[in-house]
Amino acid sequence: MAKLEPLLGTMVNEIGAAANAALVLTGDKLGLYRALADGPINSAELAQKTATHERYVREWLSAQAASGYVSCDAAAGTFWLSPEQTAVFADEESPVLMTGGFYSLSAVFADEPRLTEAFKSGKGLGWGDRCNCLFCGVERFFRPGYKQHLVSDWLSALDGVIEKLERGAKVADVGCGHGASTLIMAQAFPNSQFVGYDFHDASIDHARRHGNGVANVRFETASAQNYAGTGFDLVTIFDAFHDMGDPEGAARHARNSLKSDGTLMLVEPMAGDTLSENLNPVGRVYYAFSTSVCVPCSLGQEVGAALGAQAGEKRLSEVIRQGGFSKVRRAAETPFNMVLEARL
Repeated sequence: MAKLEPLLGTMVNEIGAAANAALVLTGDKLGLYRALADGPINSAELAQKTATHERYVREWLSAQAASGYVSCDAAAGTFWLSPEQTAVFADEESPVLMTGGFYSLSAVFADEPRLTEAFKSGKGLGWGDRCNCLFCGVERFFRPGYKQHLVSDWLSALDGVIEKLERGAKVADVGCGHGASTLIMAQAFPNSQFVGYDFHDASIDHARRHGNGVANVRFETASAQNYAGTGFDLVTIFDAFHDMGDPEGAARHARNSLKSDGTLMLVEPMAGDTLSENLNPVGRVYYAFSTSVCVPCSLGQEVGAALGAQAGEKRLSEVIRQGGFSKVRRAAETPFNMVLEARL
């Protein structure tokens, strides 16, 4: 019992977290978190403010307070978001907004039956065959970090790249998805030209529709191994290299598409090189999504390398060098990201 009881306590927390994940989506979609950020309010006032039903809202608030997602005065029956809770749940400009991850979880649960079958067959699950919530969730989860770090921390850590971008460079953003990373760079460097490539037609359509009239960017459907164009000063791959069926082929094509003094920048999930180094809260999240999303995506493509989201710097660097790059270094990092710079 001394060993069983702590495990049961852990499982109670797990079930509570999983059950409340769906309620985070409800709160985000209905604007409940954003309304709570304005200050203390009771359930009736929140329901009126958000055009929702009070009884549902009252129970939702109780669940959120029990989870620590919402602050409350139980005696007064009022609820609000602290500045920290606002940053995580309600502020779309916050670098630590986390609600996007819950949309991806919705897709993971929706696709669970097919994943279970894939375990038996060994077949992959194509990116384009996943629940649509995944694509929006990935964009919303990664975009806050990109907005915070991409220009000021990551690009600036690369050798001579900022100067090229300010003068006017040619950039390929490979595996761009909905184009969040491409647009952030294009808006920061108006003298440069950017092309976002992705093999998923629907994501490219979304990127084109939401380009906000940015003149120095375009989006094209193409894989990482055969996108058009040469003479790029910079090729970027954001949180997509480990998902590719043929990452070595992607590195080789990036090498061939770059100028002789060009740079490949990879942003990958933070990971150590061994399992023991990744047995931590961040590794836990990435291993879970890797099992459900990343490995199936790779196995559904040519070669099916299945690097996984916790491949680590050593393995990633090996693949990049096999693709023809002679120099690879870790240029920057955050608790969630590893930024690798590769040169010819």
